[in-house]
Amino acid sequence: MNALKLDMVQYDCPYIRTSREHDVAFHTQHWEFNQADRTLETRLLAIGANAEELHGAFETLDGYEMLRGYDLLSRKQNTALVRSRIDETDAMRTIRENDGYVTGPFVVRNGSEIWNVGFDREQSADDALAELEGSNEFTVRSDDSVHIDDFFDILQNVESLGAMLRALQSLTDRERETLEAAVEKGYFSTPRGATLDDVADAFDISKMGASKNLRRSQRKVLRQVVRVMNDVEAQMQLQEETSTTQREPETADRVEE
Repeated sequence: MNALKLDMVQYDCPYIRTSREHDVAFHTQHWEFNQADRTLETRLLAIGANAEELHGAFETLDGYEMLRGYDLLSRKQNTALVRSRIDETDAMRTIRENDGYVTGPFVVRNGSEIWNVGFDREQSADDALAELEGSNEFTVRSDDSVHIDDFFDILQNVESLGAMLRALQSLTDRERETLEAAVEKGYFSTPRGATLDDVADAFDISKMGASKNLRRSQRKVLRQVVRVMNDVEAQMQLQEETSTTQREPETADRVEE
């Protein structure tokens, strides 16, 4: 599989055009294409710099012809969950016509959109990129070909990886920032490039406060890391046992012959 991360500017996408006019970001992980009327239904998480920016973004979004309508599912201050429908954009049509498919979330901010798309064949990916150049601006951020064995490994361990992601999402801002600072400063390096005092100084807090934040973040993350390691090991053992079982009848047949 050819997996591409594209930084895309679509001139006909209402979300991108709205993000140019307002300090707002749209995150989407669920979408459904309606073949009959060529529309894309999407559930988006919209995050504005503040409540006023978010309100202005919805007013602007509602004014574009490409938008077929939207429902505000929930809202809290500067964050809202929205279900919307838009006409198929030129770029999405190009991806679909070249047998491409979505492989990850889309993020829209500052007038551009990060796409995660995949193609089974390299030629299909090349054809899609060539066609996209005609009416869209984009940058290929990465071009990673995923071997089929790696792809199935991801699918087999998707539950464990999901738990790992949830653990990262459960970190508070301060816990995440403390963990990031400790890694960047070399606190976990051998020999250490920073002390706990250095980490504490970065946030102007006490050494004890930094230690608590660091321990909490490590506990949340490492608990899931160990779970993933155990699940991967169990999967490998199962594959090895299955492979051994499949080989045994072949050996017996050869002995009989």
